[in-house]
Amino acid sequence: MIVVSDASVLINLDQIGQMGLLRQIYDEVLIPAAVSREVMARRTFPFPDWIQTKPASNRTLVLELCHHLDPGESEAIALAIETGADLLLIDERHGRRAAMRLGVKITGLLGVLLVAKHRTLIHEIAPHVMALREAGFWLAEDVVREVLRAAKEL
Repeated sequence: MIVVSDASVLINLDQIGQMGLLRQIYDEVLIPAAVSREVMARRTFPFPDWIQTKPASNRTLVLELCHHLDPGESEAIALAIETGADLLLIDERHGRRAAMRLGVKITGLLGVLLVAKHRTLIHEIAPHVMALREAGFWLAEDVVREVLRAAKEL
C-alpha cells in the first residue's frame, strides 16, 4: 500500500517514538517537499530512508489548494492524486475535507494507531493518545472515544 503523508502525522508519531509504525503498516511512504521542510524544522536528524520525498508536479492544483490550506497539505493532496496513492495521512480538518472533495481516501494519526492495534503492532491506543496530548497534539474528545471504542478499549 502506497501512502502520502502530511506533516502532522509524521511529527506527532515522531514525538511519541512511533514513526516506525508507518514502515510496518505501509509498503511505501511518500512526502512532498513542503512536508519534508515542515517536518525537518522540528527534527534534529534526517528522515529514515524508507520515507521518500517526491515533488508534487501539478503546480496549478497546489496553488489552488494553497488559497485555503498550507503548502504541506496542498502538496500532499496533489501528490496523493498524482501518484494514485491508496491513502493520504492527514489530520487537519480543512485539508481532510479538501482531499475528500477531490476523491482522495484519507486517514489520520488515530486511524494509523487503530490499524497498528488491529495488526498487534501496539497493545493499546490509550497510552499513545495520552502521550500525544502531553506532547501538545489536540484531539477531539468524541473522536478519541470513537477510536477507543473501535479498538475495544472503552
